[in-house]
Amino acid sequence: MSTLEVTRQELLTRDEAARRLSALAAALANGEKVEVALGSSSVKIHVPDHVRCEIEVEVDREDVELEVELKWTTSE
Repeated sequence: MSTLEVTRQELLTRDEAARRLSALAAALANGEKVEVALGSSSVKIHVPDHVRCEIEVEVDREDVELEVELKWTTSE
């Protein structure tokens, strides 16, 4: 069970989605703290030097889902 889980869904243009992903990529590349925008608020998280990455594409008739998941442990 999660200690904390925050989910936010919103409708974006393709350009807005690209800018959001680019900002996240830049934050990952530039430091160990990443700020994730969640509407009018944000969450700042520590990201270590190594993460596990999972990319999933799911096509179900008219719906397509592209999911990018980064995981890491907080223990040494």
